[in-house]
Amino acid sequence: MSQSHLIDVSELSALLAQAPERCVLIDCRFDLAQPEWGDAAYRHGHLPGAIYLSLDADLSAPLTGSNGRHPLPSPQTFAATLARIGVGNESLVVVYDQGVAMMAARLWWMLRWIGCRNVRVLDGGLAAWQAAGLPLASSSGKPAEVHKPEAFDVRLQPSMLRSVEQVLQALGQDDQILLDARAEERFLGEAEPLDPVAGHIPGALNRPFMQNLMPDGTFKPAAQLKREFEALLQGRPPEQLVHQCGSGVSAAVNMLAMEIAGLTGSSLYAGSWSEWVSDPSRPVVTHQR
Repeated sequence: MSQSHLIDVSELSALLAQAPERCVLIDCRFDLAQPEWGDAAYRHGHLPGAIYLSLDADLSAPLTGSNGRHPLPSPQTFAATLARIGVGNESLVVVYDQGVAMMAARLWWMLRWIGCRNVRVLDGGLAAWQAAGLPLASSSGKPAEVHKPEAFDVRLQPSMLRSVEQVLQALGQDDQILLDARAEERFLGEAEPLDPVAGHIPGALNRPFMQNLMPDGTFKPAAQLKREFEALLQGRPPEQLVHQCGSGVSAAVNMLAMEIAGLTGSSLYAGSWSEWVSDPSRPVVTHQR
């Protein structure tokens, strides 16, 4: 098992002190309830040399009413964004958010999906950096160019992504395990603050993404994550597991946790619940406790 998907604050601090040019550092903090918060927080204080990417503006495509709340941008559009900020296919990229892992895991997944394999998530995010007493930089405008623009060749990893059609076609079959990363009350349909329909996809299991984290926001040890996910899999291969959530963001935390545990090969239904319920013909389950 390997935890190479993560980097801790001491490792990152040493890297930035010795050879900051060796990595592209991306701040992707975001608040679903306050979409402008992330950019404002970045300008107030961020890790030295970090570039800001917004979940809405940079990591999602325009909404159509049927493609979910955070649809994936086209590979070409995302590749252009990466090239602009100096990310090439072989770049070491370190991503962080405020410490909830959601946005960082989404960006980690997107980078790997498009063909950038050397990606690390800062374990514990900005909160861990600040808890260690490490310095922040501020910016009143656009950040100075840290990395020159690069060429980025799209090298899609199609097995990492599931479409709504694929999920629907495999519904109820033994070779698809759906895992919903939303909070239990949303999964059960008892509350739905973001989407117009409450409930979950038939047959889905529930593992709220925060179950992967310690109280300080860092990931649980790999061995513990392995035990917990193997209990969910019940002897079935990780490749059968499809992650989903509300809009394809927090689900990536479950996938990252599995990869940390050495359980590789699961995929993401990026459209997730918000795309699923855009078509009333798709089945929905509500559980009453």
